[in-house]
Amino acid sequence: MRLVQDLETTLRVLPKVELHVHLEGSFTAGRIVELARAAGEPLPEAPDRLLAVGSLPALLARLDWWCGLVRSAEQAEAQAHDFAGALAADGVAYAEVIVNPTHWSGLPRPVLLEAVSAGFGRAAAEGHADCWLLVSLLRSQTEDGALEVVRELERRPPERLVGLSIDGNEAETGPTGGRFAPAFGLAGALGLGRVAHAGESSGPEGVVSALDDLGVSRVDHGIRIVEDDGVLRRVADQGVTLDVCLSSNLALVHPDLELHPIRRLVDAGVAVTINTDDPATLGVTLTGELALATRHLGWGRAGAVAAVARAIDASFASGATRAALRSGLAAYAAV
Repeated sequence: MRLVQDLETTLRVLPKVELHVHLEGSFTAGRIVELARAAGEPLPEAPDRLLAVGSLPALLARLDWWCGLVRSAEQAEAQAHDFAGALAADGVAYAEVIVNPTHWSGLPRPVLLEAVSAGFGRAAAEGHADCWLLVSLLRSQTEDGALEVVRELERRPPERLVGLSIDGNEAETGPTGGRFAPAFGLAGALGLGRVAHAGESSGPEGVVSALDDLGVSRVDHGIRIVEDDGVLRRVADQGVTLDVCLSSNLALVHPDLELHPIRRLVDAGVAVTINTDDPATLGVTLTGELALATRHLGWGRAGAVAAVARAIDASFASGATRAALRSGLAAYAAV
C-alpha cells in the first residue's frame, strides 16, 4: 500500500497533460442533481446510480440527458470552469477538452462553445489547468451538418478553440470517414488540429479511415490496431499518437488489464499517451490512470515523465505553450 501511495503522490505533482477527455463526462452526481432540480426534471435513477453505465450506447444516452439539463450560458461556463479547477487539483497543467454540441440540447451551439471557452479562460486566469477546446462531431451527423459546424467555427471561433474531433459509436454507424472528409479538410485549412475516435468500437479499418480520410495526427483510443500488423506498423512508423484511456477501455472493451493491448502498442514503438476519457463517470483521475499505466508497464518515474512529454509533443498547443510545458516538466524531472 505504501508503494502505491508513494507513486500516486509522486505523479500527482507531475505537471500532466490530458489530450482525451470529454467535458460531457466531467459531471459529478451532485452537479447533475443540481441541474435537474433547476430544470424541474425528475432523476431517472437514484443519485448514486446516475453515473453507472455499462456500455457505450448507454453512456451516450445518459450524456444526452445530463448535458441537456444545461439551459444557460452561465451553467455551461460554470461546468467548464469547475472542471478546470478539478484538473488543477489533480496536477494537470494543460488539457484539450472535447465538447460535442449534439449532447447539449438546451443551448444553441455558438452560445455553448463560447460559454465553455469563457469558463476555461476564467479558470486559467485564476491559475487552474490551462484548458482548450476540441469541438467534436457525432458520427451520426450528415456530411452537410458536419461541414456547417466547421463553417460556423470559421465565422465565430471560440477564443480557446484548438481543434476538431469526432466521436460516437462506430460499431453502430458503420464506416464514416468519407462522409466527414470535407469538414475535416476545412478544419485543416483553418489551421485547426484534427483528432478522431477510432479503433475502439471499430477495428483497425477505423484508424485507417481516420488517417486517410480525415488527415488526423492523433487517434483517440486506436487500441484495436493490434489486430492488423500492417496498420500497427504504419501507425508506429508515421509517428501517429494514440490517446489511450485504460479504465475506459476496461469498462467498455477489455475486461482485464492483462488483455489490454497497450503493452503490445508500446513494444511496437507506437507513441501512446495516457488519458481519462470520462473521469467523473468512470471515477478516475489522470494521476490514477498514469499510475495504473506506470505499474502495468514498469515505466517508473522516468517513463511517466516520457508519457507526458509525448502528450506535449502531440498537443495542438501553441509553440510558446509547449515550451512552457516542457520547462515545467524538466523542472519536475530534475528534482
